[in-house]
Amino acid sequence: MKLLKTVVLVGMMGAGKTAVGKELARMLAAPFLDSDEEIVAAAAMSIAEIFARDGEAFFRAREAEVIGRLLRGKPAILSVGGGAYLNADTRALISDLGCAVWLKADLDLLWARVRQKTTRPLLQTENPRATLADLLARREPDYAKADLVVEARPSYAISDMAGAVLNALAERPDILQGARK
Repeated sequence: MKLLKTVVLVGMMGAGKTAVGKELARMLAAPFLDSDEEIVAAAAMSIAEIFARDGEAFFRAREAEVIGRLLRGKPAILSVGGGAYLNADTRALISDLGCAVWLKADLDLLWARVRQKTTRPLLQTENPRATLADLLARREPDYAKADLVVEARPSYAISDMAGAVLNALAERPDILQGARK
């Protein structure tokens, strides 16, 4: 199987974009890229530091530039930050040059995965579960615009979810050449 376009994994924090992306890339013998890691490397500072120093608008502009650059490179599996796909211009760019796959997970599954993590700045609130629920409710209409949607299940191991994404991609000969049905 040959990847013809970059597959962009979108969804909420805790949906598994990085873990599933790495496994999917392994399965397809394709590069794995993470837009957040690319931004941090280019800026030589953390995303939290970029937000604090330059603001969210500046960060989103740089994020869109990095995603555009990565989409124009060799086909790969690309994980993007949870907020990246909310930008209409970024969404259009992803649809034009790649394929967006929403890793759709419900609130209980997301909460189970992120509740112990202290590295989620958006959840540093008095009621982080309510904050997560609010973010999910606001973001779902944009995520639903993805080219493909793959449902996460609590019973899925990372390899199961990567397999489910691969099965969805196999239905798209414009994305995955030589997929077996």
